Amino acid sequence: MRRMLLAALSRVLQGPAAAAAAAGRTGAVSEASRVLVASRNYADFASEATFEIKGYLKSALCATLLVHGSGTKLCCTHGGLTGRVAGAAVVYYCLLEVVVEEKCDLHRLEEGPSTTAVMTREEGLHYYKTMQTIRRMELKSDQLYKQKIIRGFCHLYDGQEACCVGLEVAIKPTDHVITAYRAHGFTYARGVPVREILAELTGRKGGCVKGKGGSMHMYTKNFYGGNGIVGAQVPLGAGIALACKYFGKNEICLTLYGDGAANQGQIFETYNMAALWKLPCIFICENNRYGMGTSVERAAASTDYYKRGDFIPGLRVDGMDVLCVREAAKFAADYCRAGKGPILMELQTYRYHGHSMSDPGISYRTREEIQEVRSKSDPITLLKDRMVNNNLASIEELKEIDVAVRKEIEEAAQFATTDPEPPLEELGNHIYFNEPPFEVRGPNQWIRYKSVS
Repeated sequence: MRRMLLAALSRVLQGPAAAAAAAGRTGAVSEASRVLVASRNYADFASEATFEIKGYLKSALCATLLVHGSGTKLCCTHGGLTGRVAGAAVVYYCLLEVVVEEKCDLHRLEEGPSTTAVMTREEGLHYYKTMQTIRRMELKSDQLYKQKIIRGFCHLYDGQEACCVGLEVAIKPTDHVITAYRAHGFTYARGVPVREILAELTGRKGGCVKGKGGSMHMYTKNFYGGNGIVGAQVPLGAGIALACKYFGKNEICLTLYGDGAANQGQIFETYNMAALWKLPCIFICENNRYGMGTSVERAAASTDYYKRGDFIPGLRVDGMDVLCVREAAKFAADYCRAGKGPILMELQTYRYHGHSMSDPGISYRTREEIQEVRSKSDPITLLKDRMVNNNLASIEELKEIDVAVRKEIEEAAQFATTDPEPPLEELGNHIYFNEPPFEVRGPNQWIRYKSVS
C-alpha cells in the first residue's frame, strides 16, 4: 500500500508526462528500456543515503518518452510536452535519473567511480533473481542444517548478496575470484547451479566437488574457493594475479577477505609484494562489522580498511547496494587492467545470520540492530524498490520471480537429500589435475586408495 501511494504521488508531482505514460502503457516495458540510477554510497555504515526529490523530479521531467502504437512520439523536455498520444500506445521509459548526495571514500585516488549508473530492465531482473536465489538458498541451508542433514562448518551469506552479484557482473568470466569460507554466494554467482551447491553441502556425489569439499571448499572454473584458513586465500589471490601478469593475459583476480581477517600479518605482506610487482589484483574487504563475535571497533585500532594498503589506492563503498558495488568494481577492474597495480576495496555490508551455524548471532548484537539493517538497507529490497518506482518492473512480475526461485530451491533441496553419497573408493580422487593415477595412503598403512584426476 505504501509503495502504491508513493507511486501515485510521484505521478501527480511529475504532471502530464507521467499521466500520459500511465494511460498509454498497454504492453511490457521494452527490452531496450533503461533507467539511470544513482549508486548509493556512504562511509558510515549506520547512515542511510537519501535521494533528493527535487533532483529526481527534475531528471524525470527531462526524460524522453517514446510512445509506440499510435505512430506518434511524446517528448518530455525542459519546456514541457511535444507531440500527442492517439489511441492505444505503449510507452517506453528511456532514462530516469536519481541523484544521491554522498560519494564513496577514496584513498590515494584523485577520482573515484561514477556516482550514477545505467541499469537496464534486463540487468535489474537478472540482479534481482540472482540475489533472491542466493537468499533462498541460504535460508534452505539453514533449515537443512537444523535438521542435521548438513553437518560441520557452515557460514551463510544472506544479507551480503549485493557484494558477490555486483562484483561478478562487473568483471569478465575469464577473470578470477578467490574468497574465504563464506563462499556459497560467490559459488552461485560464478555459475555453479543451486542443486550442486546444496548437494555439496549435504556431502553428495552430485555436489560441485563431488561431496568432498562441503561448505568451505567449493570450486569451479576461475573460482578458487572457499578457503578455511583465515586470511590464507589472500596470498593465493596475489599468486593468481602474478600468473595473469606472467602469462600476459589481460585478466585480474578478485581476492576477498573479511574484516576479521584484515588484521592478519600475511595480508600486509601480500600488499607489499603486490604493490612491488604491480599485480592486477583487487583486494576486497567485506566488512560485515563483526569478526566472529567481535565488533570491528573492538578488534581494530583503525576501521578504515580501505586505507590499510597504505601505498595501495583504496575506496570504500556501500556493499548493500548492488549498483554501487558494480560501479566501484568496474572502476577497480579498469584500474588494474591499465597496468597500475593493485587496488583495495572495502564493502560495508552486513550478515543476518551469525558467524557460523553454531553462532546464534545475538549475543554480541541486538535483534533490533539486525532488524534495523533489514528494514533500511536490505540489498534485495533496495533493488526491488528502485525497479518498481522507476517502472522497470511490476510488483506482480517480481513476485513471479520469487515463486520460481522458491520452486528451484525446493527441487534442488530434494536432489541434495536423495542423491547418493560418494563411494569410499573415490576418496583419494581429484587431488591433482591432469596427472596419472597414483596411490594414496588411507587411515593406516594397510589401506590404500587410488587417486584419479
